[in-house]
Amino acid sequence: MTFLELKEKALNLPMKPGVYIMMDKSGEVIYVGKAKLLKNRVTGYFRENGHDPKTMVMVSKIHDFDIIVAKTEFDALVTENSLIKNHKPRYNIRLKDDKGFPYARLNLKDDYPRFTVVSKPQNDGAKYLGPYNSRTILGDALAAIIRAFKLPTCSRKFPADINRERPCLNFHMSICSGYCRGNPDAGEYRKMIEEAIMVLEGRSEELRTQLQLTMEQAAENLQFEKAAEIRDRLKTLSVLETKQLAVSASMIDTDVVGYHQGTVKSCFVVLHYIGGKLLGKNYEIFETPVEDSAEAVSALLRQYYLHRGTCPKNILLPMEIPDIEPLEQLLTETYAKRVFITVPQKGEKQKLVSLANMNAVEETERVTEKEEKILKTLEWLHKALGLPKLPRRIEAYDISNTGDSDIVGSMTVFENARPLKRDYRRFKIKTLDNQDDYHSMQEVLTRRFTHFTEGDGKFNTLPDLLLVDGGAAHAAMARDLQVLMMLTVPVFGMVKDDKHKTRALVSPDGKEIGITANPAVFSLIGKIQEETHRFAVEYHRKLRSKTTRGSALDGIKGIGESRRNALLKKFKSIKAIENASLEEINAVVPRNAAEAVFAYFHPETASDK
Repeated sequence: MTFLELKEKALNLPMKPGVYIMMDKSGEVIYVGKAKLLKNRVTGYFRENGHDPKTMVMVSKIHDFDIIVAKTEFDALVTENSLIKNHKPRYNIRLKDDKGFPYARLNLKDDYPRFTVVSKPQNDGAKYLGPYNSRTILGDALAAIIRAFKLPTCSRKFPADINRERPCLNFHMSICSGYCRGNPDAGEYRKMIEEAIMVLEGRSEELRTQLQLTMEQAAENLQFEKAAEIRDRLKTLSVLETKQLAVSASMIDTDVVGYHQGTVKSCFVVLHYIGGKLLGKNYEIFETPVEDSAEAVSALLRQYYLHRGTCPKNILLPMEIPDIEPLEQLLTETYAKRVFITVPQKGEKQKLVSLANMNAVEETERVTEKEEKILKTLEWLHKALGLPKLPRRIEAYDISNTGDSDIVGSMTVFENARPLKRDYRRFKIKTLDNQDDYHSMQEVLTRRFTHFTEGDGKFNTLPDLLLVDGGAAHAAMARDLQVLMMLTVPVFGMVKDDKHKTRALVSPDGKEIGITANPAVFSLIGKIQEETHRFAVEYHRKLRSKTTRGSALDGIKGIGESRRNALLKKFKSIKAIENASLEEINAVVPRNAAEAVFAYFHPETASDK
């Protein structure tokens, strides 16, 4: 459809709530949105001007659109959420991390239940505590609680391993009660676990009251040792409270949302307050969306809380959003509790929102500053090297060998000046038996370009700039290879100084471009050169280790490839085979072969015979 046809179609839409689905020429869904009034919302996309550049690009790709009329705005919200999850449209804002947040899990059916960390709760009858903002926070909390309540951290299984071995060092250091002795018993263990749960659930004050009463009763009954133990637990409880470890879904009071929409990057921040204390912060940086700020915050809120697995009672927003009421209803129904979403205008709550916004601005500026530095570095390379476009993707190659053996090549990839390790590749040289860096590099590049021309998915993206370890001759060879294969990737050699640092880039024609005067460029090229060299050497050492490991066995009579591999699989190393007894070796290979192996490593025993 033409732009005018799309506009005409939009003008005929009903003034009802619903969802609109934008599609490109191929029929792929590129954007899904909801509207209180479909006609007003959709026609807004097809006005002649007033859009920001990103929205204009999205609108230019719209070939057609569909709508789904809903009974209410709430129904439209639910439908939109479902469609976005199903189609994952290119222009809809999406949070990267949808894995949820960690929980502490306890299987209370066990006699001696232990804490484990899981990504999300399951319907398995176990008790789950959380969620926590990160595995680090949860790990720190559990470590402190386990130490405070002197719970075991060893690998022993109770009650099966009780009294099987002596207590470990933790018992003698008084950081474990020594349940492996059978005293304290399972009942006392369960009591400690219940107290730990109370701390994690934020019920420290309730636990403190209970312990205080128990301690006083023990003192009255002249049980002074027991009273002293409880006194020590009360002291520990104070330390845990100071560290503010108590975090759980039932105790989450308020989340404060901050948002900053920049020209290139934007940031969504959530500050978590529990009992008036700031206990956590989550944020995400993303490409600035096509939606305006209010629509973006609405979309982010839905993704964040529906994926998180829990929701606070109160959510404070930095701005009015168009669907507060249906969003409140959605979260209330999802979590079976009343959720309130408000936009404070004054007082302490408004100050909290200002703090969240300030965090969003600072995170955006920090990333933007870093991105700008990277962009300037790439622009310098673009101009200085005369490249046809910005070198967003750079590939670099190096060769590693020891004499004539195990010659290997490496290919590293940097995207926007950052290593893209999933695209790294390595090559074992197949056509040479002697050390020859020039022809080794020629083989590596020939294989790389052939993979591309044959449509190999692992090599389907060509770089904007190709760097080879070597001078003008290596660069010229890479250029000539491309001519033969009808490819045109700019290529330069990396020229090193006496400290093995790249001091200049050299063109296939021998023109050197110095980089030492630009610290950012010098740093980037140096990092690329070092990473490519490291990756090559790492692979070479791995192959050399295999060769060396096998060669010690290859000359032994009766040991072929299968027996050699069987021995290495069993003993893991040549050193272990050397230290093994004849009987141990005989358990893997026949007697005559075992005797040959043993005699090889212990020639003195053979001569004695």
